[in-house]
Formats: sequence, C-alpha cells, structure tokens
Amino acid sequence: MREVSEYKMLQVPEIVKSLFKNVVWRINPAGKDIYLTFDDGPHPQVTPQVLDILDRYGVKATFFCVAENVSRYPEVFNEVKRRGHAVGNHTFNHLKGFDTPDDEYLKNIKKASEYIDSKLFRPPHGRIRLSQIKALKKNFRIIMWDFITYDYDKNIEPERIVNEVKRRSRNGSIVVFHDSLKAEKNMLSALPEALQYWLEEGYEVRKISG
Repeated sequence: MREVSEYKMLQVPEIVKSLFKNVVWRINPAGKDIYLTFDDGPHPQVTPQVLDILDRYGVKATFFCVAENVSRYPEVFNEVKRRGHAVGNHTFNHLKGFDTPDDEYLKNIKKASEYIDSKLFRPPHGRIRLSQIKALKKNFRIIMWDFITYDYDKNIEPERIVNEVKRRSRNGSIVVFHDSLKAEKNMLSALPEALQYWLEEGYEVRKISG
C-alpha cells in the first residue's frame, strides 16, 4: 500500500484561510465542540446507516447534499431532516468552482436550492473562486473545514482515519466524512470510533446552524 501523502488530513494552513476570509473554516475555538459534516449524499444504501450510527451516539450532524441525489432519493433526504440533522447545498451535480464559469456555477447552486432549502453551502472539493464567494456570501454561509478524513480514499485504512481524528481534533473543528458509496467501508468503520473518542474527550458533537 502506498504511503499516504503528508498533506492529507492536516488542518488547513493559516495562509490559505487568510486568502479566503469570507468562508467558515472553524467555529468558536473557545468552545469544546466538534462540528461533524457529511458530503455528497444522500445515498439510499449509505445514508440510513449513518443516521442509525448518529442516533446510537445521540449526536446531530450537517449533511451537505448534492441536489441531483436529493431529486433521486427524496425519502432519504427527508429522513435526514426528520431525525433533526442540518442540511446544506453542495451544488446540483457536484461542480468544481475552479473549473466552472461563475454564471454557470451560480445557476447550478440556485437550481440545487430548489431541492435543498438551506443557507449553508459547501463547495465540492473545496474548489471555489473568490468571485464566486463574493456572489454567494449574500445568501449563504459558506462552510469549509478544519480537516477532512479522506474516507473515500481506498488507499487509507480506517485505523489511519481514526488516528488522524484523534490527532487533529480541536475545539471548533469542522470535520468532513462522506455518506457516499465510495466512502462507505472506511466511513462506517471509522465513524463510530471517532464519535466514541470525541464523547470520551468531552467534546459536544454538533450540527451547524444556518
């Protein structure tokens, strides 16, 4: 198995944050909270399993949903909301902002809003231009992350994910998992251990408010 690149699962460098000031990287560092998020769902096979795990630990999370998936699986999306979790816009079909003209990108997000009623937005892959942020910040709270688990990478073992969660978690961390088929095996294995660790360490695992 290849060595995992050192940049993976590290906190976002402060120099990057300084360039993107109108987005949220971390929430209230003074509070002992973890903000758990999931990207790329909903998925009829994966998302219900995530919901059951979260119920088992009595925590709430935020699901940044791809609206194309919401249109395919509205019953799964509605179940996410019914169980008390927050939802956010993750574009209609997972567009990268760097690769998409601004007008097309903004129209895609507006189309997604027809399916996802939320003031929270996360750019797929974290790829977004400053011009796109400027346009979106009028209507959305743009949520990035403190660290990402790379649960979708098949070259990373669940144990590595859990170890990095333990190493990187800090007050106010926004943490990214994925409720997608690609991440299913790693995520479902690592998530309960991550939750157990956070709760034992005295963190409150929270959803993000709009």
